[in-house]
Amino acid sequence: MMRRLLTPSVLSASLALSLALACAHDDGPPPRLPDVAAATFVDGVDNPYFPLPVGARWVYEAKGEDGTERIEVSVLPETRVVNGVTAVVVRDTVTVNGEVVEDTWDWYAQDSEGNVWYLGEDTCEFEAGECVSKAGAWEWGKEGALPGLVMPAHPAVDGDRYYQEFKEGEAEDAGEVVAVGLSVTVPAGTYSDCIKTHDTSTLDRDLDEHKYYCAGVGVVKVEEPDATEALLEVSGI
Repeated sequence: MMRRLLTPSVLSASLALSLALACAHDDGPPPRLPDVAAATFVDGVDNPYFPLPVGARWVYEAKGEDGTERIEVSVLPETRVVNGVTAVVVRDTVTVNGEVVEDTWDWYAQDSEGNVWYLGEDTCEFEAGECVSKAGAWEWGKEGALPGLVMPAHPAVDGDRYYQEFKEGEAEDAGEVVAVGLSVTVPAGTYSDCIKTHDTSTLDRDLDEHKYYCAGVGVVKVEEPDATEALLEVSGI
């Protein structure tokens, strides 16, 4: 779900360097790194803007220069322990004109306050049926990687810009809630009580996404400058 169209309280020296790089890549203040040490994790993920019940499935479609991109996202019955925390496993498969181009397993967990954390991903890009790259794969607790927030417990337009993932030099996406109380229409239907985030990266200035999350459903639309991904169908929610 941190896919892009073809998402501790004391800073280490390496993190400080990353924040300096962030300023070089973005005109605004650097994102904050959420303090995972203060989080108490619970079973499952039921934040209304990012619900992940086992068996839930979302299908999205986007049209681009290379053809029609179809994205299928499913919450699997299995779990994964990431740095001591039991995470929900979400599989995200991207096909273009019927051929798999990316397959990803994302790991999420929720804390007792209702914040949803992104703990890592195992991803593979395919060409002609072969895995050719695992760029972007990371896991909390390995090689300095730290978790980020994918959804705050109480989304508000307050200027808070937070890391959604952090592995220095490889995964540094950030998000900010920029609108609430929206109504959004996509092929799957019209949804109310939606929020909008602006997602950027301290590593890639070209990353410029707006995501729409609706209560009881999750992500319904992703907008980029040259493409829009919209929800076609949803089940199991």
